[in-house]
Amino acid sequence: MNRLQSVAVFCGSSVGSRAAYAEAAAETGRVLAGRGLRMVYGGGNVGLMGIVSDACLGAGGAVTGVIPQSLKDREVAHLGLPDLRVVGSMHERKALMADLSDAFIALPGGFGTFDELFEILTWAQLGIHRKPVGLLNVEGYFDPLLAMADRAMEDGLLRPAHRALMLVDTEPAALLDRFGWHDAPDVSKWAERRER
Repeated sequence: MNRLQSVAVFCGSSVGSRAAYAEAAAETGRVLAGRGLRMVYGGGNVGLMGIVSDACLGAGGAVTGVIPQSLKDREVAHLGLPDLRVVGSMHERKALMADLSDAFIALPGGFGTFDELFEILTWAQLGIHRKPVGLLNVEGYFDPLLAMADRAMEDGLLRPAHRALMLVDTEPAALLDRFGWHDAPDVSKWAERRER
C-alpha cells in the first residue's frame, strides 16, 4: 500500500455548465482534507480551481498553489493560500506540481486540464514517475477520452499497460482508495521491433 502525503488536482478555471462539477470539486477538497492529504493545484481562485481549494482549506486541509507570474499578474491567483508558489512559466508550474505530489487527480476541465493530464500520463508511460493518475469521471465527462484511449489500444497505438495507467472512478474517496493500492505497471520496456 502506497503512503500518500500529497495529491495534485487538475481542474478547470471555469465552473462549467453542470452543478455536479462544482459539487465534485468541493467534495474532492473535503475528502483530501479529511484524509490529511496536502492538495497541490494550479493556484487559481477561479472556477473549479477556486472551489476545490476553498473546500480543502475550509475543511482544515493543507493546500499548495503553483501559479506562473503571468497568471498572478492577471489577478487570478488565490491570495488566501498559506503556500502559494510563483514560477516563471507553465512548464515550471507542471514540473513543480509533479515534484510536490504523490498522485494526480483530473476533474473536469478544458485544454489546460487535458494538457496537465496527458503530460503526467506521458511521464508515467516513459517511466519518469510511478505515481498513480486518476480521472474523477463526473457524469461521464471523461467517457469520450476513455473511448479514444481504448480505440488507440485496439488499433495498436497504445499498449495495454499504458492504457491501465489511467485509474477511473466517480467518487473522490473511492479513487483515493484505489491510489492506496496502486502498483504501477512495468512500462520500462518499449515497443518490440515487430510492433513498430
